[in-house]
Amino acid sequence: MLDVSETPVSLEDVQAAAKVIEGQVERTPMRHSRTLSEITGAKVWIKFENFQFTASFKERGALNRLMGLTEDEKSRGIIAMSAGNHAQGVAYHGQRLGIPTTIVMPENTPFVKVKHTRNFGARVILKGEGIAEANEHARSVCQQENLTFIHPFDDKLVIAGQGTIGIEMLEAASEKLDVLVVPIGGGGLISGISTAAKALQPDIEVVGVEVQDFPALYNELRGEPPKSGGATIAEGIAVKTVGRLNFEVCKRLVDDVVLVDEDAIERAITLFATVEKTVAEGAGAAGLAALLAHKSKFEGKRVGLVLCGGNIDTRLLASVLTRSLVRDQRLVNIRIVGDDRPGLLARVSKVIGDAGANIIEVAHNRLALDVPAKGAEFDILIETRDYQHTQEVVEALTENGYPPRKLS
Repeated sequence: MLDVSETPVSLEDVQAAAKVIEGQVERTPMRHSRTLSEITGAKVWIKFENFQFTASFKERGALNRLMGLTEDEKSRGIIAMSAGNHAQGVAYHGQRLGIPTTIVMPENTPFVKVKHTRNFGARVILKGEGIAEANEHARSVCQQENLTFIHPFDDKLVIAGQGTIGIEMLEAASEKLDVLVVPIGGGGLISGISTAAKALQPDIEVVGVEVQDFPALYNELRGEPPKSGGATIAEGIAVKTVGRLNFEVCKRLVDDVVLVDEDAIERAITLFATVEKTVAEGAGAAGLAALLAHKSKFEGKRVGLVLCGGNIDTRLLASVLTRSLVRDQRLVNIRIVGDDRPGLLARVSKVIGDAGANIIEVAHNRLALDVPAKGAEFDILIETRDYQHTQEVVEALTENGYPPRKLS
């Protein structure tokens, strides 16, 4: 049996953190999802950490760390580096506790996260293209102004605070869970949860999830050189290197790490919105993305997912949901070429309407050189119920003499 006492953080640390933060953060709901269970083939329970006041689990570790400050440290002030969620957790609880707070955030941090952090009274400094550059600047400011640095993940008190989620998940699940699926950025969440879960239920499996372009723990556990880069919708877990304390925990307690692509994360965000009627950011949806992308690995198992955050820019969420309609062929662009005669568009529109579809947009082109001089080309964006309905519309147009071509 694994000796959890070998790790830098213990179950006792996590239990102590639970007492410290009790009543100051939400004990978020843990619910079984029948629909997501049917879709993934696993028995799925979801821990809704997006129900925290700042919409992220980061409050737990941040508060536990702030409660451990000395009076001198509190009076001098604190500084943190974060892409958003740790920033909001530190700023919110710093404001509650009367601690002057400075946050350094990468320049590409979503506006909603910057705005919320400022609204919690923090001084926000935007610096660097990514977390590494922001961290370097935060360390410099920390030294110059004699502040206390609150690390987002590589800290025992922060890890212990995040681990309280693991205790709550095992207590709240109506059935014994087989596996916990946890997003990985710097490793604070998974190292805390695995510490608690493995101590309370040694046979439970803990699986981490990283995005393909930022496989920090995945590579390090395999002794492979670090590799990272590229744009991702899951910026909250776009971390180049996991923390050293976190790695020490993960190499002993994490059973596996899987990678997911952008498509799987977008599908997961969409499913949380349409099935669970809840908002998930990219990092928050990574656990569900893993179930979608690695179905055979989790099929038939009782799985606990951590929806760890819901701070997503509204424009990005709208884009993801619209792209899902395109992916499911509920929004389809079709091209029709015909004679340029009065009433052609009206006749085509009637066929589409009679088939039960909706026309969203029409582009009329008479100047394309691949269209006859007396011809006309129509690009029509239509909305349908699903893929089968789209096929019915295409067949109806073809039968009426207007065979369409689907456009990508």
